[in-house]
Amino acid sequence: MAGSIKIVLDTCALIWWSLDPDKLSECAKKACYQMEQEKNALVPSTAVWEIAIKVKNKKLDLGVDIDEYITTLKKLDIIRIIPIDEEIWLESVKLEWEHRDPVDRVIVAVAKINQAAIMTADKKIADFYSLVIW
Repeated sequence: MAGSIKIVLDTCALIWWSLDPDKLSECAKKACYQMEQEKNALVPSTAVWEIAIKVKNKKLDLGVDIDEYITTLKKLDIIRIIPIDEEIWLESVKLEWEHRDPVDRVIVAVAKINQAAIMTADKKIADFYSLVIW
């Protein structure tokens, strides 16, 4: 990765980076190392919501309370959690993309607005958005 491009982490990339880095691809691991040095990661607040749902439905064990997990992530000063406002929602609707998942659309909209790459293993996103790290 050249320069200091921002990186939007999708929910899985965030979970894997923070809890189980071995699940990241080699390319993603290298990008994470650079991201940690440059402190330039963006995480849509929808990722917090998705993680909380996974924890509530017992599909994910963080090892700590969800509030503590998020507080710890924010203290690292590597990621910035992006609130989803009307600009992002409208951008997500404007995307010329048939994909209907609103969370995926928000991830792409956040990346587009911030001129950022997306770290994701999601093929649908990679097929649509050209700046994908995996």
